[in-house]
Amino acid sequence: MYEKILFPIDEATESSAILHHVSEIAHWADGTVQLLFVANTARDSVTLVDDTVVDALVNQGELVVNEAGKTLESLGVDFGTDVVQGNPAPTIAEYAEQYDYDLIVLPTHARQGLSRRILGSITEKVVRLSSRPVLTARLTDTDRLTYPYERILVPTDGSLSAKRAAEHGIQLAAATDATVHVLGVVDDSALGPDVRSMLSGSEYEQAVSTGIETVTSLAEEHGVSDVVEHLEHGKPSEQILETVEDNDIDAVVMGTTGKSGVDRILLGSVAAKTVRTAPVPVITVGPGQDASE
Repeated sequence: MYEKILFPIDEATESSAILHHVSEIAHWADGTVQLLFVANTARDSVTLVDDTVVDALVNQGELVVNEAGKTLESLGVDFGTDVVQGNPAPTIAEYAEQYDYDLIVLPTHARQGLSRRILGSITEKVVRLSSRPVLTARLTDTDRLTYPYERILVPTDGSLSAKRAAEHGIQLAAATDATVHVLGVVDDSALGPDVRSMLSGSEYEQAVSTGIETVTSLAEEHGVSDVVEHLEHGKPSEQILETVEDNDIDAVVMGTTGKSGVDRILLGSVAAKTVRTAPVPVITVGPGQDASE
């Protein structure tokens, strides 16, 4: 499922937890990891050394990918390296599309030995722009990185994006023999005054329940019988985090956009907040992605 993994890096990551997590996924999938360094063309990095024009960022990139490659080699992972120039976020997304990668892996917070540019807003831009699934991980001291995943959380609002993400999460669960936790959140604050006048709370809750049932049916179609349903009330981003903690979830798989109508739950802001705050890996699947990609 993840035979080709793209891992954009910046600073040396030879001792980082996410690099080891990538190696675990690659071993499981019998896959390869491509280490990519993007020399940001917005930065002035060209200089003269002994009358020779040298791009310091490109040179740094060669050192970084080679150093990370040593770690992957020591872990027995097949890998490749590349250094390219461009605007980091769109370059990463375009690179993954051009070379047909199954998964992009990115950290979201800076720590010693981790990227300071492939972080934060750049990571969130990749999540928005990518036509490929993106796995993000915060890598704070309290975060959990284990693979294969045993419990996968799939939030849903019934939207097409949520369904695509659910299909991806269910396929991953089937491949890893994981339990699928399906979460639907009744967010009364998302209902505008006109909608509140037309729909009762019970009707809105039924709409969310229908979304949960759809995901459960998808799981059954893929042979995943170990499914736990959760219907909660409150703010979606908060309920996602609570469900992760209360059920010892190993990973979240979710869409990046949601409905614009009454069951508006998986909005971009919710996905972005989950990427920034979840203590486990978050795999985002965009609206243009196919479940098998």
